[in-house]
Amino acid sequence: MSVLVAGTIAIDDIKTPTTAHKNLLGGSACYAAISASYFAPTVLQGIVGHDFPAEHVETLKKHGVDLSGVEHSDGKTFYWSGEYFDDLNTRETLDVQLNVIEDYHPKLDESVAKSKIVLLANMSPVTQMEVLQQCHADFIIADTMDLWINVTLEPLKALIEKIDLLILNDSEAKQLAGTNNLITAGNRLLEMGSKYVAIKKGEHGSMLFAKNHFFTCGAFPLHEVLDPTGAGDTFAGALAGYLAKSEGVVSFKDLCQGVVQGTVMASFVCEAFSTKMLHELDDAKIQARYDEFIRYTQVI
Repeated sequence: MSVLVAGTIAIDDIKTPTTAHKNLLGGSACYAAISASYFAPTVLQGIVGHDFPAEHVETLKKHGVDLSGVEHSDGKTFYWSGEYFDDLNTRETLDVQLNVIEDYHPKLDESVAKSKIVLLANMSPVTQMEVLQQCHADFIIADTMDLWINVTLEPLKALIEKIDLLILNDSEAKQLAGTNNLITAGNRLLEMGSKYVAIKKGEHGSMLFAKNHFFTCGAFPLHEVLDPTGAGDTFAGALAGYLAKSEGVVSFKDLCQGVVQGTVMASFVCEAFSTKMLHELDDAKIQARYDEFIRYTQVI
């Protein structure tokens, strides 16, 4: 089965306590699509401007990502600039320029709309709903963030009622559910309509909720984190790609395995800026880290 990843395609400038890089490949959909492409055929849906670097297009093509869903505009590409502080867990957004995504209304080709697994990567829930309404998917995943909880709460709630899996981080889960307890938050979010909820906890792993089911997964231990940008999107992309390999109806066990695969892929992306580490992977490297992670989580 194929995966459709819809979200933002961006140019990023990123600064950390040790270095800075400009004109990086960014955007929720790019991280997610590259990650998903290691597990299943992947189609990217989004929009870029006239200034989107040709090298970034080639990077996506090298991973076999189908770019037929990428629209081109005479405007400027979505731009984000951010600075990370010493612990790399906190960051400040220095500049955001919506540019071409401000008035973007996605139009899906019929072949794209038939993708069986759809990942609505982080973007406005209004735009996510526009994509969803054109899809004929078996399983729909949506990622979100605090910005959309603050400014588009009602459209976000309407979206949650129509999806299978909601992904968000721990602070966003607490905010949306109105509680400081993550277990309570996970169950309250299920009551909003999504069949499953995945809560990301950064360096502390993630939790997966379903009615009468619960799974928790640690993070892969890294000696050094250079750039955590896109880790959550990479997590979601790998999870979606893994689910595309499932036969029949997606089960809770499939989701648990997808969470583990997402955790492994997210660990790679943190080891270099932008999507660089994802370009250097192959099936053997992914399997080796997966096996290592499984050894770390077993009781001897």
